[in-house]
Amino acid sequence: MTTPSFILNLRKKIGHELLWLNGVTGLVEDSQGRILLGQRADTGEWAMVYGINEPGEQPADTVVREIKEETGVDAEVTDLVAVVSSSEIITYDNGDRTQYMDHSFLCRLKPGGNADPFVGDDESLKVGWFSCNALPQPLAKSTVERLKIFDEYLHNKATGDAHALFMTDGKLY
Repeated sequence: MTTPSFILNLRKKIGHELLWLNGVTGLVEDSQGRILLGQRADTGEWAMVYGINEPGEQPADTVVREIKEETGVDAEVTDLVAVVSSSEIITYDNGDRTQYMDHSFLCRLKPGGNADPFVGDDESLKVGWFSCNALPQPLAKSTVERLKIFDEYLHNKATGDAHALFMTDGKLY
């Protein structure tokens, strides 16, 4: 994963200290109900598209940008699904420590845009569309957790109770 320059600049000042970042996740569905996943170059695991907000960038714009950069697919946001803070502190191989506030978005293909995924940067080994009944393995732990959130949101939406989910006291609402 390419580290944004603003984070590199912060790291020069704070070293490996814990850094709180805004992140995004995009679940992109095509017209057949398949979801877009990429095989991560750093872990070999399959995952939804993730990314970090640049300073001043809106989260919905970030997820659309990340989807395009990583997979070549043109997407648009349809729903804000969840805003959830990670309880896990991630320590990267170089010692940097990070926690994320994730904004999860449901996305669809942008009309007239590219729907044929390709590896768009060095963050992925492969990308593709997958049926929810035949997901590639291994899936990243974060993708498994977020797929449950998306499933709950879509269930609520189908029953007429669509609202963005949030977590408090360890429970998802």
